[in-house]
Amino acid sequence: MGAGLLIFDCDGVLVDSDRISLRIQAERFTALGLPMTYEDCVREFLGIGMPATLRQVEQRLGRPLPAGWAEELDAAVKEAFRRELRPVPGVVEALDQIALPTCIASSGSHEKMMLTLGLTGLYERFAGRIFSADEVERGKPDPDLFFYAAERMGIVPERCIVVEDSPYGIQGALAAGMAPLGYAADAEPAAMGALFDAGAIVFTSMADLPGLVAAAS
Repeated sequence: MGAGLLIFDCDGVLVDSDRISLRIQAERFTALGLPMTYEDCVREFLGIGMPATLRQVEQRLGRPLPAGWAEELDAAVKEAFRRELRPVPGVVEALDQIALPTCIASSGSHEKMMLTLGLTGLYERFAGRIFSADEVERGKPDPDLFFYAAERMGIVPERCIVVEDSPYGIQGALAAGMAPLGYAADAEPAAMGALFDAGAIVFTSMADLPGLVAAAS
C-alpha cells in the first residue's frame, strides 16, 4: 500500500518565515543579555515553537522575561512578515504537481499560520487541513501532532510522508512511523547533516519534491 497523505511543516517549508523570525530573535535575545547569532537560533530553536523557545531563553537567563517583552517580539516579527514574507521558492509549483492529499502540521499557532499563509496566498490551498501543536499535549520532537494530523485526515501513520526542515520535526515524524523528507534550503553542510543524521532523505530544491513524493508513494 502506497502513501496516502503528504504532511507539510509550515515555517521554512511552505513560507520563508524562519529566516525572518530567527534573525529578529537573535537580535532581541542579544539585546536582552543573551548573545546569540542567527546560526545559534537556527541550531537551538528551529522547529520547537515559540513557547518552548521562550522557556529555554528564561532558563538561560536565569530570570523571567520582562513584562511585555514576548509581545513586543511577536509584534516585531509580524511587522517583518508583512514587509518581507514570501512562499518558499518553488513550493507553489511543487504543490501544483503533487496529486497526493496534503495537510499542515506545525509547531506554530493557528493565528500565526492564518497570517503567514494568508500573506503568501497559500491559506486557501490548505484551509480545513491545518493542524497546530497547540491542539496536542506534546509538540515536536514528540509524535503527537503527526498522529493527530493523520487521524484527522483518516490516513494511518504508515502511509504518511512528512516534509520538514528541522531535526525536531524529522524525529517526530520517525517516532510516528512516517517517512520523512528533510528540506535544507540553504544547502549548508551543517543543515543538511543535521537533517540526514536525524533520519531524513534530504533535498535542497522544491523542484525535487514531486519526484521524491512519487518515489515514496
